[in-house]
Amino acid sequence: MAKAKKLPSGSWRCLAYSHTERILDEKTGKWKDKRVYESFTSDDPSPRGKKEAEYAAAEFQLNKKAATAKKQHANRNKKLTEAIDEYIESRVPLKRSPTTIQDYRCIQRNGFQDLMQTPLKDIDEIIMQEAINVEARRKSNKRSKTPQPISAKRLKNEWILISAVLHKYCKDFDFSEIELPQVTPRVVELPPAQKVLDIIRGTDIELPVLLAAWLSFSMSEVRGLTKSKSIRGNCIMIREVVVDVDGQPIRKDIGKNPTRNRRHRIPPYIMSLIDQVEGDALVPISGKALYHRWIKLQDDNGMDHITFHDLRHLNASIMALLRVPDKYAEERGGWDNDKVMKKVYMQTFSEERERFDNLIDGYFDDLLGGGTDAMQHEIQHKEKRAL
Repeated sequence: MAKAKKLPSGSWRCLAYSHTERILDEKTGKWKDKRVYESFTSDDPSPRGKKEAEYAAAEFQLNKKAATAKKQHANRNKKLTEAIDEYIESRVPLKRSPTTIQDYRCIQRNGFQDLMQTPLKDIDEIIMQEAINVEARRKSNKRSKTPQPISAKRLKNEWILISAVLHKYCKDFDFSEIELPQVTPRVVELPPAQKVLDIIRGTDIELPVLLAAWLSFSMSEVRGLTKSKSIRGNCIMIREVVVDVDGQPIRKDIGKNPTRNRRHRIPPYIMSLIDQVEGDALVPISGKALYHRWIKLQDDNGMDHITFHDLRHLNASIMALLRVPDKYAEERGGWDNDKVMKKVYMQTFSEERERFDNLIDGYFDDLLGGGTDAMQHEIQHKEKRAL
């Protein structure tokens, strides 16, 4: 039982545990659990006042247990789709990505349809496993002439949502009994960097492709780049990203992971392309248009398809080829965890980092045929004027 403590005023105060909240630590940028307590006081400075405060705290905890049990019983009567609704609403205040919320709704509409109207109390490990087996055979695109079952990775993503809901509302569910299909790693045959540069040179998507293949920016990062916020002198920074939600572009002021909010030196060749862009956005076209133009460009040049995101893999393979140390490769690509990001970010523009920037820039300059000395002079001139 909680014990009361005497305050400087002479009153007694007793703290009773209420619940735990998930909050964002402003100093570290990480989520953490915070225990919340209810305070009960008595103005009587005698031992009787101490007992009054402790009694009030004990009564609160007793009633809380009864209320919790009643709430858990009510939750168990909810249908799975209703529980998903409540779970999604509880994620919005935690600032979950709009694309994450959109995917939750997509799963709710299309996944595990045999279970969505089932009360949580009727879902056990055996029923859940059978539902997973059925879901693994569900066709991903019924309008296709040759529809294929959803991928193991997609099923895993669906299970992440379902298991989170079950964990929230069904504390006795045994997750250790659930088995999912094994996810087969996607193997992509990447084309030579020279081939990519040859087919994009002079096209209307040369800049976005180079931003991905050279600077390792994702499509959402490329679409979020602007002259006003992203460029400072000869540096380019990830300040915003643009994602599509329900077919509409949404601009966000932070990337999905803090490690992705990084900055690079702008290679002269890329700066020359940026200078030709009219307006503020470096890549003003939609994500759908960019994707289709990239696929069409590959088709027109007889190249096996790789996705726009695969250009980041191309960048990673080039850094491995050039033997760029892991910490520089991780920082340039925005990979790994927050701790690594913090350790590396402070040393980003050391002489050592600049040496590897030169190495990577020189590689691409050689593929493009060189001739960027004049551009470099112009960039330095603009930087001096900016200062």
